[in-house]
Amino acid sequence: MERPCAWNRYDDGQLADLESLAADYRTFISENKTERECVAASVRLAEAAGYTDLADAVAAGRAVKPGDRLYVNTRGKALTLFCVGTEPIEAGMDILGAHVDSPRLDVKQNPVYEKADLAFLDTHYYGGLKANLWVATPLAIHGVVAKKDGSVVPVVVGEDPADPVFCISDILIHLAQEQMKKPMAEAVEHEKLDVIVGGRPLVDGSGDDDDAKGEAVKGLLLQILGDRYGIEEEDLLSAELEVVPAGPARDMGFDRSMILGYGHDDRVCAYTSLRAMLDVEAPRRTSACLLVDKEEIGSVGATGMDALYFENAVAELMELAGEGGSLRLHRALANSRMLSSDVSAGFDPAYADRFEEKNSAFLGRGLCFNKYTGSRGKSGSNDADAEYVAQVRAIMDGADVAFQTCELGRVNAGGGGTIAYLMAHYGMDVIDSGVAVLSMHSLWEVVSKADVFEAYRGYKAFLECPEA
Repeated sequence: MERPCAWNRYDDGQLADLESLAADYRTFISENKTERECVAASVRLAEAAGYTDLADAVAAGRAVKPGDRLYVNTRGKALTLFCVGTEPIEAGMDILGAHVDSPRLDVKQNPVYEKADLAFLDTHYYGGLKANLWVATPLAIHGVVAKKDGSVVPVVVGEDPADPVFCISDILIHLAQEQMKKPMAEAVEHEKLDVIVGGRPLVDGSGDDDDAKGEAVKGLLLQILGDRYGIEEEDLLSAELEVVPAGPARDMGFDRSMILGYGHDDRVCAYTSLRAMLDVEAPRRTSACLLVDKEEIGSVGATGMDALYFENAVAELMELAGEGGSLRLHRALANSRMLSSDVSAGFDPAYADRFEEKNSAFLGRGLCFNKYTGSRGKSGSNDADAEYVAQVRAIMDGADVAFQTCELGRVNAGGGGTIAYLMAHYGMDVIDSGVAVLSMHSLWEVVSKADVFEAYRGYKAFLECPEA
């Protein structure tokens, strides 16, 4: 069953709203390329919309009431938002959940070295990426350096037009005969994804050539880091520095119908979920929005969805709402429903044999719903109940949201996972929903502005739906 193109349904007013949302989103992903940056920016937007820190309410013992807007910032890398509804929380919540981490290169703890009169940063890749795409392209460095005195130094280099950028070298085509014979997965070794960050030696001005020997290029790099950031080499032991593509997201196509940018997976769903959450007022059921970390490496760690920070936050909220207790907490979680807001693979005619066309997502046809994900025989998947799928269909049709259903590629062609199965552990209804992406996990991914708009509209309709 072919779904219609969403572009054909818009009037001038809707087109103006679409372009406004797309511009805001394009700015958001251009300025926020790490999970820390996404969470910090989201907190600022939430506070501007009237959200306050749940920790302050807990410290003050302040009771919460319908309409209250609260957030929980988990280690600066995950964010939970609540808008308290008129019904008891025990009756269940409506939850949106997306992740704000994306594939990248992480700088190692002992990263700096010099070789052949060049200074390098050693890296370890994060998430699923094709190593060959990261060579010979402009790169930026984002992150923080934590010092022993407790101070944390932010680092962003490579985004301002006046900044330098960085690069990983590739072998010239004239000497690449052996490389060209290798499978793509082996052509560039992940261990060799080291970033060139300097090429000038530190000299003492004496004119003695011996002064430029040894690790003089590394020495100048460390001097620059000391002068600019007040850090020394040992401080890099407690740094979190991420190497990402340099430059802003851009409109794509003569018709400007698409956005080319880094990190659409999954910030396109995170941003539209956040905007939907901020625009919801006085819901009947308590609304929640989760922006989580570590999805790209299995949702592990203290800021991944496998941790208990969301459950703990709900427990604190319910205590302040006069609904405390373990049993009521678990009833609330089991009675909830969720859209696991994550991207899906857009059908690419250049690689049509990797897709099953009638069950694929197409750019421009609206919000995607994946009843199941996983790989091979749905391994590692949440598989939404038919009754819940029907309920979601009714919500989308009732709000006139353009949507489509899809799978991530042909059976046995590959697959992927999301946070959906982790939330389903509580017994709640969960289905994956998001935006179709071309070139997923590449440095620059592509989405349709129409799908961004419909994702926002669909997420907002889900939170505002009067029926449980």
